[in-house]
Amino acid sequence: MKQVTVFLPCREGSERIKHKNIKPFSDVENGLIYIKLVQLLNVQSVKRIIVSTNDNEVKKVAKYFQNDKILIDDRPEELASSDTSTDDLIKYIPSIISSGTVLWTHVTSPFVDENIYQDAIKRYFSYSNQYDSLMSVTKIQKFLWNHDGPINYDKSIEKWPRTQTIEPLYEVNSGIFIADIEIYKKYSDRIGKSPFLFEIDEKIAFDIDWKIDFEMAEILWSKRIKNGKI
Repeated sequence: MKQVTVFLPCREGSERIKHKNIKPFSDVENGLIYIKLVQLLNVQSVKRIIVSTNDNEVKKVAKYFQNDKILIDDRPEELASSDTSTDDLIKYIPSIISSGTVLWTHVTSPFVDENIYQDAIKRYFSYSNQYDSLMSVTKIQKFLWNHDGPINYDKSIEKWPRTQTIEPLYEVNSGIFIADIEIYKKYSDRIGKSPFLFEIDEKIAFDIDWKIDFEMAEILWSKRIKNGKI
């Protein structure tokens, strides 16, 4: 299987959870960044892990591993604020990754582990003739409305259909994006025009954004450890 370069953004100054990337998480001293680097280093297909950060503490954790696969990108301050557009960060990637396949992921998805990354990479290369990229999604098969009414079923046909028969929609959970660097250059995007939707269960796709998310994730993580899965 071909190898990939991981892009792992970790900016300083989280507003919702102070020191989110490095604060102790469950029983892990250096928290989410440590967990994610351990997972990524265990992925056979990962050739390089670029930690893009302006946070000196994140850099210390990355250097602690003393692993040649881990490279530190000193991200420019103008691309490391809470106002930074993801689109601008995407346009920055070709300046630090010149060729090959890019896997973009986040430390805030601690339950997306090495097995899931390896499966996603395998599927990306297996389906490359049909799809030009891959992104992880969570299937939603519930009653969804906007202000005009239902958006994923026809109430004039059946007012309350069985949820199993509702046309599923997919939430982009931001756990994994895979594409060749040429996609970034051509479309200024981290996916192409025909991405493969890589389904992940919502419990695995759990993303830490708010303080309550962090606390809930710690509980779930502790349960995983008790069950023998780290």
